Amino acid sequence: MMDLSTTYLGFRLPHPLIPGASPLAADFDMIRRLEDAGAAAIILPSLFEEQISAEAAGTEQHMLAHERSHAEAVSYFPLAEEYAMGPERYLDHVRRVSTAVDIPVIGSLNGTSPEGWLDYARLIQDAGADALELNFYHVATDPNERGAGLEQRLLDIVRAVKAHVSIPVAIKLSPFYSSFANMAQQLDEAGASGLVLFNRFYQPDIDPDALDAVPRLHLSDSGDLLLRLRWLAILSGRVRASLAATGGVHTSIDAVKAVMAGAHAVQMVAALLLHGPSHLAKIRRELSHWLEVREYESLEQAQGSMSLRRCPNPEAFERGNYMKVLQTWKVR
Repeated sequence: MMDLSTTYLGFRLPHPLIPGASPLAADFDMIRRLEDAGAAAIILPSLFEEQISAEAAGTEQHMLAHERSHAEAVSYFPLAEEYAMGPERYLDHVRRVSTAVDIPVIGSLNGTSPEGWLDYARLIQDAGADALELNFYHVATDPNERGAGLEQRLLDIVRAVKAHVSIPVAIKLSPFYSSFANMAQQLDEAGASGLVLFNRFYQPDIDPDALDAVPRLHLSDSGDLLLRLRWLAILSGRVRASLAATGGVHTSIDAVKAVMAGAHAVQMVAALLLHGPSHLAKIRRELSHWLEVREYESLEQAQGSMSLRRCPNPEAFERGNYMKVLQTWKVR
């Protein structure tokens, strides 16, 4: 039988397939189904900084004061009852899940400022989470905000979280940094146990008749994997932190590509939302079969085999590949 085992965040997992943070893991029965389907670990939905701050200060007061905006800002945020669960219920959910399943349970915090909400990192740990995923989702819209300041804020948050907890901490990132490889290296040095590539920015549409921005949720497809593959391949072997791909993994071949680029774990969300928990078991079987047919001895033999660490001049390789794509395209 093919050895699909991998090490992610210090955990020895039977295979790399993990349901990523999503509404699926807000439902206890669904978590049971995901475990039965063979999920290697489970990542709970995010608890948002705004939820914690609002509960502490009073929802209306917090929303009115948010970002020093005007009263219309209240409408930007979900109402308290629209969140899957509030802070206290979230901690109860962590406790219940961690005692009910036999796989690692990873909590998730989503925030952008080094404030008191980070105390919840310790509370999530104390509730039984085996690890924590920090989801740093921030769109820099202020032209006076320098990139260096934004990066420093992220590093400050990571260091603050690490000071609060003893469990592994993974950082879920966007690709929008001027030098992503350097940002990854700094996070590695700050003590990040893992880097999750990448957070998906959900782009709002515009309703021209209503003169309003309209939220749109488009699930990923396999085409979204390409950006992840590029940066997994660049970082593989160059940081100590575990690497995870999230976004664009729908098939066993997608999983193979992510692992070959350097992923230690492969997070799946859209494919499970579309096809249900049994899809994870299907991908696992197909992944094993693909490796067996090609006479691999283990998943780890394939891990990082297509990374740029095998290339003596990665920068020249990247630029050469870019030029080759442009020059070989033909008009039909």
